[in-house]
Amino acid sequence: MSRPPITAQGDTDAPDTGPPPSLWCNRAFNLLWTGQCLSDLGGAMADLALPLLVLQQTGSTARAGLVGTVGLAATTLCRLPSGVLADRCDRRRLMAVCDALRIAAYAVLAAAVAAGAAPLPVVLAVVAGSAAATAVFSTTEHASIRTLVRADQIADAVARNEARSYGTSLAGPPLGGLLFGVGRSLPFLGNALSFLLSLVAVLCIRRPLQGPRPGTERRPGTARSAAPAGASLAEGVRFVLRHPFLRGLLLIAAPLNMAFTGMIFAMTLALRRAGLSPFLIGLAGTIFALGGFLGALAAPALQRRLRLPTLITVLCWVTAVLMVVATLLSTGVLAAVPLAAAVFLGPTANAALFGHQAAVTPDHLQGRVVSVLLLAAGSAAALAPALAGALLARLSPGTAMLVFPLLVTVAAATATLGRVFRTMSP
Repeated sequence: MSRPPITAQGDTDAPDTGPPPSLWCNRAFNLLWTGQCLSDLGGAMADLALPLLVLQQTGSTARAGLVGTVGLAATTLCRLPSGVLADRCDRRRLMAVCDALRIAAYAVLAAAVAAGAAPLPVVLAVVAGSAAATAVFSTTEHASIRTLVRADQIADAVARNEARSYGTSLAGPPLGGLLFGVGRSLPFLGNALSFLLSLVAVLCIRRPLQGPRPGTERRPGTARSAAPAGASLAEGVRFVLRHPFLRGLLLIAAPLNMAFTGMIFAMTLALRRAGLSPFLIGLAGTIFALGGFLGALAAPALQRRLRLPTLITVLCWVTAVLMVVATLLSTGVLAAVPLAAAVFLGPTANAALFGHQAAVTPDHLQGRVVSVLLLAAGSAAALAPALAGALLARLSPGTAMLVFPLLVTVAAATATLGRVFRTMSP
């Protein structure tokens, strides 16, 4: 007798009716989430230690900055191919391979640093390889959420992931700085260990991380065929552009990401120009991250109290107003408070929008759709620091930063006037 299919509940096929069990009772989701908490923490430690290492070895701030540029470039180049891989390969195996590559990369780097033989090309190779593997892993993880939790828990799962991201961004840099001060190789060794624990967590997930693929059945004696990678990627892009909600999501996510990244970067430069100490500027950064962390914890409650169209519209307009307030206080640490309040609302918007995306996208297209959306949002955010720097070079901080609430106003107008957002159902 055949065994009933496994579902997101974790056991046998059952309808998604009745009150959902707590996500804390979902073994597979918690394994993946815990593993990523550890690897995100290790990544945050390494992100702080890498430029410090290059600066200490070369004395060049330009070469230290090259570390971030190489990582961003590798992530951007791999984002779309990662979606194809997430939809064509076994997702658990793919994530395991990514973790194995990152373990090897950072173990080699830790050994090289300990031996005093970590020249810049080695550091950049590790950064590029790890960033590429992380791009594939993160896309695959996003694509797997739909199969791990019930449909009515997807937004809560995304919010949990947001809390994880902000929490590790709070704890990782101080820990990385502490370890780097004790021994230069320790943050990289710790990162390799974090990826090892992530690998163990992924391998302990017994549930399939994707549903059956359409067209994969084959008759006896026939070969299984797959569409070329280019055609497969084009299928995902077409799905995004033809789906009204996903098109609207592109128009909201890109300006929001660009505005948040640019505003925080511009605020940092403006505070430094005003003569504030590095300690106070770091305090402002901590306030930003704390706002996001608390917002991620509050996201499920906010989503339960507001319909999705109302939630998105209110969040966009409130964020625009808070950013304007922040520009009026741009020469003091108090500017971080309204900006942190705006960041507080971000996780709720992400959870609602990307939770709905996961619900409306077929499983066999999840990876490609996620990769298209992340590429659009990430590319817009990557342009923000350059835009902020150019504006601050020509205008006063208050005037320059007004560009970013204007970008949020574009997103708010899209959410308010777009028919798809007014008529969408949960």
